[in-house]
Amino acid sequence: MNTSKISHVLSLMLVLVFASCNVQKNAIVAHRGAWKKNNFPENSIASLRHAIDLKLPGSEFDVWRTADDSLVINHDAHFNKLLIEKTNYSDLIKFKLSNGEKLPTLYEYISEGIKNNKQTLLVCEIKPSEISKERGKETAIKTVETIKKLKANKKTCYISFDYDILKQIRAIDSKTSLQYLEGNKSPIEVKADNINGVDYHYSVFKKHPEWIKEAKDSKIILNAWTVNETADMDWIIDQKFDYITTNEPELLKERLSIKK
Repeated sequence: MNTSKISHVLSLMLVLVFASCNVQKNAIVAHRGAWKKNNFPENSIASLRHAIDLKLPGSEFDVWRTADDSLVINHDAHFNKLLIEKTNYSDLIKFKLSNGEKLPTLYEYISEGIKNNKQTLLVCEIKPSEISKERGKETAIKTVETIKKLKANKKTCYISFDYDILKQIRAIDSKTSLQYLEGNKSPIEVKADNINGVDYHYSVFKKHPEWIKEAKDSKIILNAWTVNETADMDWIIDQKFDYITTNEPELLKERLSIKK
């Protein structure tokens, strides 16, 4: 096989890995990037870059839409006491993150996320709108459009607490991987709506251990958040989840190494 054909085959293999949104058992997802150990701002480009540099299987981030339709990365509904959905982007960037970065746009964040990134899945959480359900679905459409424009859709999967947001994404993209966050639906219910995974707080799975087997039997992705204590990490590891979302990726790496 010549060099160009080998390169093409390897590229296809990489696409399949990302598209599956199911890299390996107990794969680490850095919650809001890998920020804690080095005191980077959460959801900053620095924390994303560090997750990629650590070669983590995934890095999660949160998307909001401003009053003037800019898609920005931030966990909370407010940034510097300003409600993001009712504030223009130009007013938000008057305030810097703790490391001097400005509030990143989705375009900037994804652009960085696809640089020198061979294995870190971009786990995009679309926040439910505090204004209206319809606005949340519109934000989802704009988010997917931006990610496709950057040709990052094969390196991205989507999560949300708003089930209608996930269903809206499925209506415009039949192939992308979706995971539900709220914890109020069984894996079988989720699968019936063509959602690929359940990404619930670990306490939900402790209350409903039958959902772990149900997800595995139904070939539904299992992800747990936000798993920061060693005892909880060990329990999830023993259950062989697909993903573990954590603020402590370095500690989780240690636990996985010990338990091999």
